[in-house]
Amino acid sequence: MPNLGVPELIVIFLIIVVLFGASRLPQIGRGLGEGIRNFKRSVKADEPSERLEDGEKSKQHGS
Repeated sequence: MPNLGVPELIVIFLIIVVLFGASRLPQIGRGLGEGIRNFKRSVKADEPSERLEDGEKSKQHGS
């Protein structure tokens, strides 16, 4: 997989600006940020239940 350097990222950013327009970029960024935030919240919400299930499994197998 090729590494992306600064020049490549600048070209990608310019292509995005041309395709979507500068006025829509804040909306797109906000939507991506909210999506990532919701994903992180759902992952954190699932962690305690997984730990509890692992603890119950170890108690059952330990006796």
